[in-house]
Amino acid sequence: MSDATDADGLTVGQVSARLGVTVRALHHWDDIGLARPSLRTAAGYRLYTAADLERLHRIVVYREVGLGLDRIRTILDDSTADVPGALRAQRTQVAQRIDRLQQLDVGLGRMIAAHERGLLLTAEQQAAIFGPQWNPDWPAQARQRYGDTTQWQQYAERSASRTPEQWQAIADTITQLDRALADAMDAGVAPGSPEANHLIERHREVFASHFPLTRQMQVCLGRMYEADSAFAAHYDGIRPGLATWFRLSVDANARAHDIDPDTATWR
Repeated sequence: MSDATDADGLTVGQVSARLGVTVRALHHWDDIGLARPSLRTAAGYRLYTAADLERLHRIVVYREVGLGLDRIRTILDDSTADVPGALRAQRTQVAQRIDRLQQLDVGLGRMIAAHERGLLLTAEQQAAIFGPQWNPDWPAQARQRYGDTTQWQQYAERSASRTPEQWQAIADTITQLDRALADAMDAGVAPGSPEANHLIERHREVFASHFPLTRQMQVCLGRMYEADSAFAAHYDGIRPGLATWFRLSVDANARAHDIDPDTATWR
């Protein structure tokens, strides 16, 4: 490497500004032998000649299409290198990344919609899955009421990836559970009995399709199912008195786990 004056070439800073490449990158390429300046000043500063600049231009071009530095070195230094083949391989990788990004975009769109709407089902799909008594306005009302809670966020995260078929499976499981609760009440199963406690634990497992439900939270739900007219109508429509039986059974199961239902809170 020859000594030179500043007039014989461009400094690192000048090349950085001209090519839009960081000084750090230029130093790194020099260190690994990819693009070394041909000249140095008497003080040891790098200077790049016109030929050096041309090589750097080519490095920048290939780097911008995503080639790695080792592949770029081969293209520049190996006269037998299959440049079109390398570019085709890179294009294939880019196409795969584009496909992944498109899938990510779709997923992000569904996640946003789920946080804003809850259910990603049309009104017709909701009626078909949840029955004619279902009100398609309920998800929006729930979002308005609970949208700032962790449980709504968990519900949305699950909802975003669910298909109508998966929602149908959940609805069928809930229907089976409601029938089992009603049959137990009809059979005279007492709240607090092993059979009743098993059903209440089963309710927590089924409810986990929406979000994790603690026993304290389940107590709060039991109160709401009995006190809220819409929920009470649903359960009492299955069997008269089922809303109260369910609430009493939840309370009894909570006591069996050292939880006072009278002081239970949503946590």
